[in-house]
Amino acid sequence: MIDGQIHNIISVANVISEIKEILEEKHGPLKRVSVAAAGRALKTSKGSMSIDISESALIADEDVNRLELAAVQQAQQKLLSSDSISKDDYYYCVGYSVLYYKLDGEEIGNLIDQSGRSASVDVIATFLPRVVVESLLSALKRADLDMEALTLEPIAAINVLIPPSMRRLNVALVDIGAGTSDIAITDNNTVVAYGMVPIAGDKITESLSNHYLLDFPLAETAKRAISTKDEVLITDILGFEQYIPSDEMISVLKPAIQRLAQSISSEILKLNNSLSPKAVMVVGGGSLTPGLTREISICLGLPENRVAIRGLDALTGVTFEQGIPSSPELVTPIGIAIAAKRAPIHYMTVFVNDKTIRLFELKEMTISDALLAATIKAKQLYGKPGLGMTVCVNGNDMIIPGEHGSPSILLLNNLPASSKDFIKDGDSIELILGSDGKDASILVRDLLEDVVPIHATIDGDPVHLEPTVTINGEQKPIDSSIQDRDTITVTHVHTLSAALQALNKSQLLNTKAFTVSIDNKEVSVKNRTTSFFLGNMTISPSHILKEADEVTLQEPSLPTVEEVAAELNIKISDTITVTFNGAKIRIHKPRVVISVNGQPTDITTSVCPGDHLEFATVSDDLISFSDVFSFVDYTLPATRTSNYQLLRNGSAIDFNNPIFGGDILEIRFN
Repeated sequence: MIDGQIHNIISVANVISEIKEILEEKHGPLKRVSVAAAGRALKTSKGSMSIDISESALIADEDVNRLELAAVQQAQQKLLSSDSISKDDYYYCVGYSVLYYKLDGEEIGNLIDQSGRSASVDVIATFLPRVVVESLLSALKRADLDMEALTLEPIAAINVLIPPSMRRLNVALVDIGAGTSDIAITDNNTVVAYGMVPIAGDKITESLSNHYLLDFPLAETAKRAISTKDEVLITDILGFEQYIPSDEMISVLKPAIQRLAQSISSEILKLNNSLSPKAVMVVGGGSLTPGLTREISICLGLPENRVAIRGLDALTGVTFEQGIPSSPELVTPIGIAIAAKRAPIHYMTVFVNDKTIRLFELKEMTISDALLAATIKAKQLYGKPGLGMTVCVNGNDMIIPGEHGSPSILLLNNLPASSKDFIKDGDSIELILGSDGKDASILVRDLLEDVVPIHATIDGDPVHLEPTVTINGEQKPIDSSIQDRDTITVTHVHTLSAALQALNKSQLLNTKAFTVSIDNKEVSVKNRTTSFFLGNMTISPSHILKEADEVTLQEPSLPTVEEVAAELNIKISDTITVTFNGAKIRIHKPRVVISVNGQPTDITTSVCPGDHLEFATVSDDLISFSDVFSFVDYTLPATRTSNYQLLRNGSAIDFNNPIFGGDILEIRFN
């Protein structure tokens, strides 16, 4: 079994049978078992859905239920797309939580009986891979056991350490194991995110092993002894024994500890909308790494007392036998045991349109959960919408939708039901599709906002526009019906281009050719066109004019050398920003020398058609540490020694080594 996935069902079943026999000698026959799935197997995905309610009555409970289901369906599709999975049933949805509702773009506590323009919901949904569940069931079956409940390890840990009463606070829980660090975030009375980074205690052990040439098990033993001994006896792979001060080992491990802290902190910020939480709780054997909590507090910008290791003494309502240490590495296993009874995910079987569906209860299961597991799309809960039509109006394609279909009918055990009704093992669900909506139907008048003659001015010249409508080349009345694929043209009515044509100024719409010579080679630069303005707003020739509009125009401006270089992908210079000895500096390094028509110039010079530009390369070298001193006023410290070290992001480099944007640079004297 690797990373929570059974790779050999027969071997795992044999181990289960051996343990079962040992337990049965003490407790008698065992038939049912609770199972804990690894955190790596759990996947989460956020989904959102928005609907137009401007022409609807007050929002009903069933409307909200269907909106939530559509959001979960969108989260499922996002998950399947990200993992390149083609089948909808590859992952089981095991539950979801509503993050927040929105009405007209603003968060609101509840949508029931609200009215407005739009309603939306955001959810976080959790999914379990089918292969994990089926392999678990197969192994249990071989051991003559039935699965009574399923517990998810990361959820179990947070359930025992951060109860619902604390989840209104923005807190991060980090379970640092050997190979991975699992992360959970709480806020606004719920668990809002789960995450994982593939770096944990083993990386610290590897760092110790590499530095002192230790076999991995010996390095692990030495790492554990750091916190309890002043000196640690080690034996390297060559057989040499030596005592190493614990403080020296901690110093050796510091870069690895900082990388671990940075990885965990980055994932926390990613899950928490780029904000540091109010506090961080750290559990698991890896949390005992010396100095780790301090490094996490530095990375997150939190006080040291806001990042703490939590042991068994943090669990409420639990008693322990004497001799059990209050170790943080025992929190998750005990959480699993407690969650198996307090909040298990029960296994149930239901039938959806006579199809057998197996569900895992993350909460009280509803018809919505069964429909998701049966891969029934949210759109199937309504009748099909009527056929829409596509028409072309003045060169722009428009889609006219048909009427919405009527809702489908849900039956639970042959009785009318809603998608939020609770279900139990053995229930039968039937979905009767609703009726389809009517096909689209519309008149020309309905497509046009204004069909009366209008008066406007173009650069001070008055123009009078009369409406003329043609459908597929034939002139028609405004009240004519439109058919699918019709081409409707409204001429001399609304558009700026029609007004320019009426004033015999259509030439303003033409682009002006623009060519220059770059290093004796003629190239084309983006054509320049006349700009049109309505007040301070730029408008296009297809813009619809209204009564009394006053349009002004502006002749195309000449491009600068910088704009020409950018358009032709010619690199003029490199510019980066780094931190040097705690101060931000901006480094600019020219790459070429520019001349126009044989005269040296800079990037702000305007370029005319036919100009000859030359870009002579002066340097292809990357920006290096030595370039920093051209942009800072650096004075050697009075207390300096003869030995110094150049550091980039904590690692030693030379003066001529390249540096990059965002690097942290330092000169350190020994």
